[in-house]
Amino acid sequence: MALFILRRLAALLPVLLGVTLVVFAMLWLAPGDPLLALVGESAQGMSKSALEELRRAHGLDRGPLVQYLGYIADLARGDLGVSVRSGQPVSQEVLSRFPATLLLAGSAMLVAVALGLTLGVLAAVYRRSVVDHLAVLLALLGVSVPVFWSGLLLMLLFALDLGWLPASGYGTWKHLVLPALAVGFSSAAFIARITRASMIETLRQDYVRTATAKGLGKSAVRLRHALRNALLPVVTVVGLQFGGLLGGAVLTETVFAWPGIGRMLVDAIGARDLPLVQGSVLFIAVMFILMNLLVDVSYAVLNPKVRYE
Repeated sequence: MALFILRRLAALLPVLLGVTLVVFAMLWLAPGDPLLALVGESAQGMSKSALEELRRAHGLDRGPLVQYLGYIADLARGDLGVSVRSGQPVSQEVLSRFPATLLLAGSAMLVAVALGLTLGVLAAVYRRSVVDHLAVLLALLGVSVPVFWSGLLLMLLFALDLGWLPASGYGTWKHLVLPALAVGFSSAAFIARITRASMIETLRQDYVRTATAKGLGKSAVRLRHALRNALLPVVTVVGLQFGGLLGGAVLTETVFAWPGIGRMLVDAIGARDLPLVQGSVLFIAVMFILMNLLVDVSYAVLNPKVRYE
């Protein structure tokens, strides 16, 4: 297992370097002077000599390769720069928003796994029945309807019309319900479709028929034998969905005024806070890469044959 993890880490290193290169390039792709993108309006009105001194302090007078290597060295020390808007370290800004994003992502995945597995298993067990058609219809709606649109519908129904839950905000469990449902329903649709397809394929296997022929009850065969093996591809989907949510559900957090990383990224783009944008994008990418690694390890634990391929 240790060798398997090392191989996966070695495969992810080029991806991580590519991400840092893209994030670093954002400084040069931004319109205007890169110095103004880094320090914002504080550079306006400064003398030419002061600007040149500031440029040297930020290393912008050196070649791109030297600057990139310096950027990597700063990342190794945990230095993501300083936010133009707040003047606080970017790492501190990102980490302060991460608990809210983690809470939303965890709650949404609980909803998604519970709903997705239930719909997928029922659709596979009662294939071509009303239950199957209804589950497939719900899955298609979840995939087709944008998350922000379902979020707005939930807000209109439960917050404005019925008044049961707050429309937006953060602080109590009531503020969490609507965004978790909006994100969870969308993720549940993918989980349900994968679960249904995997469960149908598993129920056709010879060992399932053998277990049934030996007199095992239908529930025991479906849950103890079929579902356990059908979960292998589902683990991948759950891990990737969770990895994406850990990076911040940008639209959902914006719609519900949820103070997570996604909303922080939108605010940073609007304020042209390039260091904070760079740090947020890098953090989102790293979270997704780490979740990919965790998914690979989990898959190898559930299916030992993967370790030797």
